[in-house]
Amino acid sequence: MDFLTLSKKRYAVRQFEDTPLSDAQLETLLSATQNAPTAHNNQPQHLYVFRSKESLEIVDAATRGRFNAPLVILVCYDTNQSWKAKDGRDSGAWDASIVATHLLLQATDLGLGSIWVAMFKPEVFIEKLSLPEHIVPLAVIPIGVANSTSVPHPMHDSRKPLSETVTIL
Repeated sequence: MDFLTLSKKRYAVRQFEDTPLSDAQLETLLSATQNAPTAHNNQPQHLYVFRSKESLEIVDAATRGRFNAPLVILVCYDTNQSWKAKDGRDSGAWDASIVATHLLLQATDLGLGSIWVAMFKPEVFIEKLSLPEHIVPLAVIPIGVANSTSVPHPMHDSRKPLSETVTIL
């Protein structure tokens, strides 16, 4: 599938089947994150994979729900490893966002559904995983087989014209 088709096909899945992912699927997903470009190639991302019943209970405590996903990946970045600009800006959030995007698109390419959950309680992950201060949780990504009733939001295909979002100089 070409990239534009893939990018259009991906949507936020809010209900998953109770079907575990294979080790091969997980390995492919993680390989996609490893291939994500980062500032100065510092690769400051750190991922936490939740797939056991006990670990998924941590996700449930930190979010309003994982939508029954059998696998959740917490995307974090390490401020000790992220590149810092001379003006003090930290590339960690940008880098981790690119990693998360690779993860979402790879899931779609595998025929899986995913959703980026930005509203969560980072303090739950920090406490339950004993995360040090330099590890910053950025996104919770539930992944799995989309429930047969799952469809894109009605606004999914509604896009502003490029003339409203692009300025060519």
